[in-house]
Amino acid sequence: MASTDNGRPDPRSSGGLAKARAALDALRSHAGFWLKALSQPNIDLTLRTQAGQRTRIIESPGVSLPKAELDALVEQLRIVAAKTLPEESLTYGIFSGEPERLSRAVVTLISDEESGRPIAFNALSVMAVPLDGEPAAVTHLGLVMVDPDVRGQGLSWVLYGLTALVLFARDGLRPKWISNVTQVPAVVGMVSDTFSDVYPSPLPGARQSFAHLQLARGIMAKHRAVFGVGEEAGFDEARSVITNAYTGGSDALKKTFDIAPKHRNAIYNEFCERELDYARGDDVLQLGRIDLAGARRYIMSEVPGGSLPALLAASAMLALQRLVLPVVYWLDDSRAFGTLRPRKQDSEAIR
Repeated sequence: MASTDNGRPDPRSSGGLAKARAALDALRSHAGFWLKALSQPNIDLTLRTQAGQRTRIIESPGVSLPKAELDALVEQLRIVAAKTLPEESLTYGIFSGEPERLSRAVVTLISDEESGRPIAFNALSVMAVPLDGEPAAVTHLGLVMVDPDVRGQGLSWVLYGLTALVLFARDGLRPKWISNVTQVPAVVGMVSDTFSDVYPSPLPGARQSFAHLQLARGIMAKHRAVFGVGEEAGFDEARSVITNAYTGGSDALKKTFDIAPKHRNAIYNEFCERELDYARGDDVLQLGRIDLAGARRYIMSEVPGGSLPALLAASAMLALQRLVLPVVYWLDDSRAFGTLRPRKQDSEAIR
């Protein structure tokens, strides 16, 4: 050990050791997180995402949690909602407390590490939607709420991308469809920048494929309750815009353009102002995919810089893309990939 002339340890050496230990602790924590995410049948993970905050991701809490724990989880979500909308109440989706609704949800809950107080959440839902005559799984990005006392603390990378990345990794890095319903320019931009093949979007090259149209029709036909849109709401298929959307229990979320959070890139703000009638209450229904390109963009642009685990994850993504992933897909004969078909067909499986 290095020492000073008086025989005491060099504080610079001690500081370096402390930083090394902290980095190793963080690496062990993230490694354990990803190993559990890849192995659990229903995800229930807790991760320290930044100083003073812990994030829990629970998949299908309606079936994976005992009733007492499920009720406690719903109460935590309602605490955040009450801080966000103190004079309103929400009754759709996860707020109903119905196990059937929560059985299709994936909840990401951020809490204060010291007090355990819930401060933000995202509630994703997995929907079965017809695509080319077969059921496809679409992960709806869901409702995000943040306690006003902690806004601006950089929580968006956790709330909007981490869980989708976990589900993507757990499914063998196969591309997954995602959907998003919003009138907030900041969220429209985040989805457009993070995920691949997103429509609608003002970015050059964005176009509506037949797959986009099929999925949008299926979502509007069977899954309006997931995002609180009533049967009387209209749908402009060409623009993928839901008209008069705030009629199915989500009324309290309706915003004017002036108060809707804006994106740093004005192209998204101008797009929403042009395409949506805020007085009527319109939303865009965005569809896209999380794939390796999208996962890499998310890690490199959204995850806070200087994070050793994030850099290692980015390196792993590149290695998988170039070397390992094609071999993994080739050897897995249980699920379809591209033109390759599984050895045993399962008519009930969702691809």
